[in-house]
Amino acid sequence: MRIDSATAPGRPERPNEDWAATVLPASGQGGVLILLDGVTPPQGGTGCVHSVPWFTARLGGSLAELSGSRRDLTLTEILAESIRRTADAHRSSCDLSHVRTPQATVVMARWNEREIEHLVLSDSVLLLESPDGSVRALLDDRLDRLPPGSLATEAIADAQARNKEGGFFTAAADPEVAARAVTGRTPRAEVRAVAALTDGASRWTEMFREGDWTACLGVLHKEGAQGLIDRVRALEDADTERTYLGRSKTHDDATALYAVL
Repeated sequence: MRIDSATAPGRPERPNEDWAATVLPASGQGGVLILLDGVTPPQGGTGCVHSVPWFTARLGGSLAELSGSRRDLTLTEILAESIRRTADAHRSSCDLSHVRTPQATVVMARWNEREIEHLVLSDSVLLLESPDGSVRALLDDRLDRLPPGSLATEAIADAQARNKEGGFFTAAADPEVAARAVTGRTPRAEVRAVAALTDGASRWTEMFREGDWTACLGVLHKEGAQGLIDRVRALEDADTERTYLGRSKTHDDATALYAVL
């Protein structure tokens, strides 16, 4: 098994709000891949005394523990319990009802000799490569399906769409959000490699259109996770007219995980 990972902050003076881990059981059978993209809050506060990196580390740590030790629980159940644990860790000191309470996107893949179980919540990406080289992208595209203009401002996004019916969902303080995740199972024999990308790394395909998901996985295979991130950074720096970047931040936290099973 080959596992490769890399991460880079969007700005060196700001903490990286992504979080990633792989879990390999001592038995050598199977494994787990976990990727979180912390949601950067706008100015105005979150109702919480803790930072987004604190939240992603807490949530990610619980996901890693439970996904590796509780094979009897589904990934949906593990995410729900991990959200509950994380909320309990700061419920007494923070306003968890605040729409901008610390939160994150979630990608998980867990495999054994029989199957691969997956979970995707919000706009990070999970890629599955089959033995014939074809690639399937597993996406939660609810954010992309919102009506044009509905996310024109952060205030509108918070008031009308974030963690609400008809909008999009992230892991915050409500365990019931776990049931909104995109989930499924794939026979292990149908998967040769797995990759997870935060939206800062998936820009290579989704924003700059340098290649489809198959080509993106090809970059990971040939150049590794850091190679993909380096390519994204070069494209961002070259887009001085903001043809592709538009109103997006020039550099976003970028993380990639790649596992050849």
